[in-house]
Amino acid sequence: MDRNAVFELIRDRLADILEIEADGIAEGDSFKDDLGADSLALIELVDGLEEEFGERSVGFHIDDEDLEDLKTVRDAVDYVLAKLG
Repeated sequence: MDRNAVFELIRDRLADILEIEADGIAEGDSFKDDLGADSLALIELVDGLEEEFGERSVGFHIDDEDLEDLKTVRDAVDYVLAKLG
């Protein structure tokens, strides 16, 4: 999966969770400051990503301690790409 595909998947999941337009989400956006995502929204995002990527990569999991390092959409994209190898 390439970077753009991962970004689009994360962007679309976030748009559904936050009930906003996907086109309004950029890679540089902060989950909290720019998008208004709270910790519950981020947990929903993680669950959705684990479900989606778990089908493509057996054992895909986002560790709870890693979650606090994910501050922006770019952080999430980079994290997923690193986990997918």
